[in-house]
Amino acid sequence: MNANAFRHLYEYHFSENRKIWDNHISSLSNEQFSQNADYSHGSVREQIVHLMSVDEAWFSDLRGVDIPESIDPATVDDRENLRALWNGIEQNMRDYLATLRDEVLFEKPFAEGEDKDLLLWQVLLHVCNHGTDHRAQILRLLHDLGEKTGPQDYVFYAYDNPV
Repeated sequence: MNANAFRHLYEYHFSENRKIWDNHISSLSNEQFSQNADYSHGSVREQIVHLMSVDEAWFSDLRGVDIPESIDPATVDDRENLRALWNGIEQNMRDYLATLRDEVLFEKPFAEGEDKDLLLWQVLLHVCNHGTDHRAQILRLLHDLGEKTGPQDYVFYAYDNPV
């Protein structure tokens, strides 16, 4: 386990987020984008906002900056603005990952609270795993809306992006 492995894993995370957006979400009607679902966080829009907000919260905390208020999904209808916001969150994550060093992976990044005993590598793995979970939920919602979706398996990314 090293910093480069985590950078590679996050390239997968960013790539899959963008693939779902570009291939499916950008072409949904507003009604489909916000259509209620009785599972997890709800609509495609609510799932996307949740995924973005969690990424932003964890990486803000890791960067030592205040965690912004979560976005209210009901206020987000403009997907162009939402994508721009997501791009900014991704860039902040990339900036953090660019400075990641092997020797800090086994440090505890949080001094207090329920996360105080987590090691940095555990936090990084959790955030990426959380993204996979919610992308799977989004893919199911997209399937239910009639979209032809595909796999998000890491191994397919690895085949195309060897380390």
